[in-house]
Formats: sequence, C-alpha cells, structure tokens
Amino acid sequence: MVQAAEGATTRRRAKGSNREPVLTKEQLQQAYRDMLLIRRFEEKAGQLYGMGLIGGFCHLYIGQEAVVVGMQTCMIPGDQVITSYRDHGHMLATGMDARGVMAELTGRIGGYSKGKGGSMHMFSREKGFYGGHGIVGAQVSLGNGLGFANWYRGNTNVSVAYFGEGASNQGQVYESFNLAALMKLPVIFVIENNKYGMGTSVDRASASLDLSKNGSPWGIPGEAVDGMSVAAVKEASERAAAHCRAGLGPYLLEMKTYRYRGHSMSDPAKYRTREEVQKMREQHDCIETARTALLELDVTEAELKAIDDAVKVIVQDAADFAQSSPEPDEAELWTDVLLEAR
Repeated sequence: MVQAAEGATTRRRAKGSNREPVLTKEQLQQAYRDMLLIRRFEEKAGQLYGMGLIGGFCHLYIGQEAVVVGMQTCMIPGDQVITSYRDHGHMLATGMDARGVMAELTGRIGGYSKGKGGSMHMFSREKGFYGGHGIVGAQVSLGNGLGFANWYRGNTNVSVAYFGEGASNQGQVYESFNLAALMKLPVIFVIENNKYGMGTSVDRASASLDLSKNGSPWGIPGEAVDGMSVAAVKEASERAAAHCRAGLGPYLLEMKTYRYRGHSMSDPAKYRTREEVQKMREQHDCIETARTALLELDVTEAELKAIDDAVKVIVQDAADFAQSSPEPDEAELWTDVLLEAR
C-alpha cells in the first residue's frame, strides 16, 4: 500500500480532466514498487502455468496494476475489498503475502485457502480481502453486503467492489446499485474497463457508451478515470472514499485500463491486433510512466534497479515456496466446509 510522505511531488493530468493529481516522490516510489511486484508476480505465475504447475483457470492482471495500487491509497484499517476472478493483483495490493498467494495458485497447503481454492478463491480477513469470485458480477452484491455491515455498525469504513466492463451489465449489479443508493451504503463500485469482456469489445457489448454514468438512474455519482495512471487513480479514489465516509452513499469509478494478456491462459487473444497491444505498452504503460516520472524527480537508475532486484527476490522466493510446500492431505477435503454458529 502506498503511504503518505513528505517530499517532492509529481503531477500527472488525468485523461479528460482538468485536475492534476499529486504524488510525493516517496509515494510514487512505493507505488512503482507495488505495481512492479504485481507485474513480476503475474509474469512468474504465467511461467508456472506453462510448466503445468498451476492448474485450472488463471487470469493475469498484467497491464492493470495502477488501478488497485492507486485505490489502496484511500484505504484505512477495516475497509474491505472484493473482486472477480482476475484477483492476484488485488491480493498483493492489500498486503497479502506473495508466498501464500503463489502457493494457493499451485494448490499447496501453504496457500491462503490451503491449496483448495486455487486462483479464484482466496481470502484474508486480516487484510480486508474478501475474495475473488468466479461467477460474473456476483461479487458486487457481496460488496454491497460488506457495505451494509459498515452502515449497520455505524463506522466510517467503506467496501470497494471491483468488476469488469463485461460484468457491468449483469442484473445483480443494477440491483446492487439500487439498494446501495436507497440505503446510502458506503460502497465504491469500481469498473475495471480493460476494453474486452473475454473476447468481446465493450463497444460491441454495451449500449452505454460512458460506463461512469451507469449509476446515474439511482443518483450515484460517477467519473471516468485514467486507469493507466496511478496518480489519477489515487486522486479519484480519495474523492470517492471521502464521499462514502461522509455518509453520502455509494460512488462509481470507471477505470479505463487495459490487459496485455488474453482473458485467461487459454485465450490467444486473436480478437485484437498486436499493434494495438504494443501501442498501449509503449504509450500508456503504468509502470513505465511511473519510472519516467521518478527519473524526472532525480531518482537514479541504480535506485530503480535496486527496487526491481528486490521485487524479483520476493517473487522467486514465492515461486520456490509454492513448489516446495506439500500438497494438502486428503483429510483437508472435510475441513472448512461447515462453520457452526456459536
């Protein structure tokens, strides 16, 4: 998580906005490190999947790192995060241990769900992460439930419910909008618009051309955000969180982002051109943008390399741990199935 700090600032103008988000040099360094950790972790996960060490489904977050890292800057202890199956980046951004996440991907006992959940089913109440969910859009209703709990307890916490543009037209999403607006629940709805729902362009799947306005029938304020800029995300997240914590109800953020890989590991992504992907990498990559900004703030190449090297050590250690951790015993099939109320 990015922490507040004193120091020099960097300014990056949000796309379509006259506002100029501000990050201190220290904040930007931390954000750079956090985004790089997610990128390197996902690249390693892709390698392990190719080696047959990760089974089932695996949805990588490469390209979208600025969204979760920027959103975490507005979070306080007790806030909750819930998301879809493209969830590894969210886990790492909330501070979950890379070892536990990677071990779960490989189905080992050292994983967050003891190797029984895999890529899409990990949780950490300690870090306020309430899971990735495989049913499209289902997590939005659950995010509403988390917001309801905060409302009921009368605290100032918020829940952040992430979902993709492909899920944005699901019925339960609009039901959640209605209830959240009706009860003024402290929920930040985050649409991670990476332009493709599986293999279908959002332009071909959504009659709504501005997803940030999808909550307007219920009076939910929304805004479109440059999701490839961690600074722009940070600024928008702070506005959204302040709105919710003030008891004014939910807030909607459409993060305009992009995924470089296919929908899942089995997707060759033939529905878009290589030139399109390359253009995004070269002109809008969130990590390279942050790197350039840090160099402009007199951070040296040696310092950036040290961050990269430290991240690589964490990721390799996680991969080694995941491969050395034993598989769960057969008896684990009978655990964590039923929780008896007391």
